[in-house]
Amino acid sequence: MALVGANVGVAKLLAEALPIPLIACLRCALACLVLWPLARAMDGRARPSAAVLRNLFLQALFGTALYNAGLLAGLRLTTALEGGLVLATLPAVVALGSALWLRERLRPRQWAAAALAAGGMAAITLARLGGEGEGSALGNLLVFAGVCGEAIYVLLAKRVAGQVPVVTASLWMQAFSALVLLPFALPGIGAAAALAEPALGGLLAFHSLTASVLCLLLWYAGLRRVPAGVAGVFTGFLPVSAAVTAVAVLGEAFGAVHAVGFALMGASLLLATWPARRPPA
Repeated sequence: MALVGANVGVAKLLAEALPIPLIACLRCALACLVLWPLARAMDGRARPSAAVLRNLFLQALFGTALYNAGLLAGLRLTTALEGGLVLATLPAVVALGSALWLRERLRPRQWAAAALAAGGMAAITLARLGGEGEGSALGNLLVFAGVCGEAIYVLLAKRVAGQVPVVTASLWMQAFSALVLLPFALPGIGAAAALAEPALGGLLAFHSLTASVLCLLLWYAGLRRVPAGVAGVFTGFLPVSAAVTAVAVLGEAFGAVHAVGFALMGASLLLATWPARRPPA
């Protein structure tokens, strides 16, 4: 999640230079080139079942296509700092989905943590509607649409965790993602010439290898060990790394609204991860 947050700033730079579908499609294609030999070496000739393949296709549709479309389009309008804070609503959406769809029983602390995360979103939304700062209410809303896609991906991934090796699952998801995005990327293929610039090409390579390879491997491995609701809460690390990138690299200003959002997110993380008191023996 920390790597995903750092990629918010990277995605904003890429979105300012290249068409959105092209960025997402090339990111997935580059990831496939790395994941293919890894899958063969680590998982052998693992063949997912038809049901698992359908699940992975849906993960690609929601977790890659919808998430990237919402995130990149939103970041063209809003700041990377606020985009990262909007992404912090993911724990609330995942918690609700895991309770209603996966029938996981959430502790009151988890519900409270998700509510605090949602409070952070509410704070910046009210500020945007009031015309404060440099962000955009529409941009933040588009990023939130991406959040909904990512939440569906998290829940779908939880349903097949352990049924297929991690690297193989990541490979299939990225391959499906590239196929879904290809028709939308082809009209802007000429813009790929800009990637001859080393800085831009390096940003895309970093974006692909971290967001589409390393983050996926860590996420799938983690989902095999914790409930989806708990995993969703840890997405709170995302806005922290997004903010550091936005301020330190992009030079964005950190204001009072952002401070409120981070205070709520910090309380959410503490509440969700504080060790539970064990009953006396």
